[in-house]
Amino acid sequence: MSRAPGRRVVPGMAIHTVDVNGVEQRYHVYGQGAAIVVAMPGGPGVFWDYLRMPALEEHVRVAYVEALGTGESGRLPAHPDGYTRELYATAIDRIADDLGAGKVFLLGHSYGGFVAQYYAATRPQRLAGVILYDSAPVTGAEQGAEVARQVELFVKRNEGNPEVPAVLQSLQAVGSITDDDQLTLALRGLLPSYLADYWGREAEFKPFREHIRVNYISGRDAGGHAEPIDDRELLAGITVPALVIAGHYDIICGERWAREIHELIPGSRLLILEHSGHLGNVEEPERFQDSVLRFIAAQPR
Repeated sequence: MSRAPGRRVVPGMAIHTVDVNGVEQRYHVYGQGAAIVVAMPGGPGVFWDYLRMPALEEHVRVAYVEALGTGESGRLPAHPDGYTRELYATAIDRIADDLGAGKVFLLGHSYGGFVAQYYAATRPQRLAGVILYDSAPVTGAEQGAEVARQVELFVKRNEGNPEVPAVLQSLQAVGSITDDDQLTLALRGLLPSYLADYWGREAEFKPFREHIRVNYISGRDAGGHAEPIDDRELLAGITVPALVIAGHYDIICGERWAREIHELIPGSRLLILEHSGHLGNVEEPERFQDSVLRFIAAQPR
């Protein structure tokens, strides 16, 4: 699936498309200002719009990536396989070129954080700074054990809540689902575990929960092989300015991993959002966005 690169302007935003190895890459630009933030969402496969940061857009331009294989961006011939970090990094190259930017700030959330730390290590000359938001240095058994520990804490914090069993059921099911619609339902089902206090703020978060969407991306390369991640050595070699952010109650890529990343990257800054889980841009938007803006302002033009 591909179309010629182009852009379509609608009120308050611009939709851009670029070509990545014959596949259409769509991205959305909001805001104004000299600095540009390229925002890479998580999943992989979660639709880009959950990552909106309106207060940030008042001061800088934010280019939200509608990741390859997701939404209205194109799909690879090997879909749902083939979406490697190198492919996503190439897409970020094309987006930065299309924006006419010199150096950009790259913000990656969750799996997008894995992409961002890979990009910062392999293409430092293209970045003014990197923001690793709810990322981790590893995947696999080590991360899985920490997720299990955090899920136990989530259950204890919500002891007696009759909705917890359904959330746990969605958490257990999500790894075996390959259908886009069923995966979206599972993501919505488990969402309370991703937030520090979903039920205390349900009126606020329920519309967000009902809107979030995901496409299935396998996490395997085009040959069907898994892409394991152990970035400890890679992180220690990052030379660009870095801000590391995590929510204290994040069950997926939380405080433990943020502190380790912070210790690995020389001179990095660390922000722990004390009242957030995996979605600090939604749970503590003012503190989240203020910290990002301060980080951007601190870097030389």
